[in-house]
Amino acid sequence: MKKFHNLTLCLVTILCLLTASSNAQKKYDDKQLNALKVQLSESVGKKAKDIQVMVDQIFSYSELGFQEWETSAFITSVLEKNGFTIEKGISGVPTAWMAKWGTGSPVIALGSDVDCIPKASQKPGVAYKAPIVDGAPGHGEGHNSGQAVIIYAAIAMKELMQKEKIQGTIVIWPGVAEELVGTKAWYIRDGFFKNVDAFIFTHVSGDFTCDYGDNGGNGLVSVRFDFEGDAAHAAGAPWRGKSALDAVELMNIGWNFKREHLKPTNRSHYVVVDGGDQPNVVPSKASVWYYFRERTYEDIKANYESGIKIADGAALMSGTSVSRQILGTAWPGHFNKPLAEAMYANIKKVGMPVWDDKDQAMAKAVQKLVEAPKKDNSGKPIDGLRKEVDSIKGSVPFSWGGGSDDIADISWNLPTIVLRFPANIPGTKGHHWADAIAMATPIAHKGSTAGAKATAMTLLDCFTNPTLVTDAKKYFKEVQTKDTQYKPFITEKDPPAIHLNQGIMNQYKDQLKKFYYDPSKYNTYLEQLGIEYPTVNK
Repeated sequence: MKKFHNLTLCLVTILCLLTASSNAQKKYDDKQLNALKVQLSESVGKKAKDIQVMVDQIFSYSELGFQEWETSAFITSVLEKNGFTIEKGISGVPTAWMAKWGTGSPVIALGSDVDCIPKASQKPGVAYKAPIVDGAPGHGEGHNSGQAVIIYAAIAMKELMQKEKIQGTIVIWPGVAEELVGTKAWYIRDGFFKNVDAFIFTHVSGDFTCDYGDNGGNGLVSVRFDFEGDAAHAAGAPWRGKSALDAVELMNIGWNFKREHLKPTNRSHYVVVDGGDQPNVVPSKASVWYYFRERTYEDIKANYESGIKIADGAALMSGTSVSRQILGTAWPGHFNKPLAEAMYANIKKVGMPVWDDKDQAMAKAVQKLVEAPKKDNSGKPIDGLRKEVDSIKGSVPFSWGGGSDDIADISWNLPTIVLRFPANIPGTKGHHWADAIAMATPIAHKGSTAGAKATAMTLLDCFTNPTLVTDAKKYFKEVQTKDTQYKPFITEKDPPAIHLNQGIMNQYKDQLKKFYYDPSKYNTYLEQLGIEYPTVNK
């Protein structure tokens, strides 16, 4: 009996050791890692056709924020076919989802935006204004390219993990309504990243780089002020009315006088989204939509609170009432140094895409079209597509302010980087139809493939080098958040603004459907539209 007991203990011990051994992450030396990165690069390269199809497909959908129905259905179908499990409708956003594959730690998340720009419909590969559907939305930011970068990097990495028995979990999600900064703070509020160790985000660019620290951008609060008065006949009895439109105009006047007393880093802008129905009726309802941008949480909050006071004053002067709704929010960005350095090392391994004469002719024609400056903000020449990888940069010493991205809300909650991959043309304006010209051409296809290779290699680093994730967390805790802690602008009572853009998409969707890309019939979207690449003149 004693022998049997000892034998049992021995077998249990051996089993535990075998289990621990199987669960331990395999260690690779530099030579082995480099060999695996070559395999990943080759694997992504073999998926270049799939990348082109996804880039072109999403381009053709042209869906605005919160209305990315076709885009999300297409992407999730690809992920499901490749073994990912999908949770749909996260944070109460119907077009949002989260995909997962793998088991155990580390958990590495990948993300990229998917929405497009109002009134930016444009034929690709044509260096003059030529909307696919006049007045319709279009990918005048290039968000149609990022999902292909992260998804085919993830699929290549998944295949390698299965082959090499590498432990870890890959998480993928879309930046829904980024142009409205309308979801990422809600994802954070609802805890969707609480178990994620590190995060790789990607964004289209004319460069190929990954910086760290304070990137010089602004944060913001997006808020709609709704005024309510009392209607009356505008000619027969205007004295009996209380104009909500008067309140909107008074608020705008008050804010414009306030601008003189704001810091130069302030960026604030508004659009009147409801100014009444017709001139002979005193408007009983009117609304104005503001973005209050600044460089720090405290200054954003102060400007937002000033806006509320001015709105209250406008209501008092006009005899109306006012309510408000937060539609979006973003913190100023700060990104992780160890992760950025790892990504940048892989960017250098991949190198810039090889642009041919057609690509360069396209780029220079677009730069001429938009009257691009001779140099960008960092002093680099703007002359066609870039041929060399830019240097990595840390925190800016000072910034006059600029754009915003709600990826920053995630960056203040876990180690995060943004890969900027070279799928668009340097020197464009941004948020403009001309920014869509390259986004379903070989420029976007090559740039997205390069971005996918660098992303896949960095995933490998995260999964095989525990020190990288540890160092990333240390930087996050001891440098980034040492003196600054995240404070959300939203509460549990603030719903996502999923109603936005419904009317616009309802107006144009049937027309856009006629131009959805059909890869079963056409090799590229350019071919489907009958466009010779590049077309630089009418």
